Amino acid sequence: QVQLVESGGGLVQPGGSLRLSCAASGSIFRIDTMGWYRQAPGKQRELVATITSGGSTNYADSAKGRFTISRDNAKNTVYLQMNSLKPEDTAIYYCNADITKTNGIRFDRVGSWGQGTQVTVSS
Repeated sequence: QVQLVESGGGLVQPGGSLRLSCAASGSIFRIDTMGWYRQAPGKQRELVATITSGGSTNYADSAKGRFTISRDNAKNTVYLQMNSLKPEDTAIYYCNADITKTNGIRFDRVGSWGQGTQVTVSS
């Protein structure tokens, strides 16, 4: 099995910064695209940013210029640096990864989600 564990959420004032981390573990053969999504109360889950194994990135318009996604392939970890935070960024942030897992014989590609980390932007 594989597991994604997020960390780094919390309460921050408007204009502040937070850095989220998400580490993948388990019987991992390869990780392709990793990304961050968020879900605010009463709203659907939405894309924030994604990054391929080669480092190509994609951002939601709301994240461009303020958020930076990066990854450490050796550590199977993806990061989200969030600057100039706004109250409308308040949400649960979820990590997602396109993982090929293996038991040594069989290879299965799965889309995995973390449990989420709360980000609250408020004065």
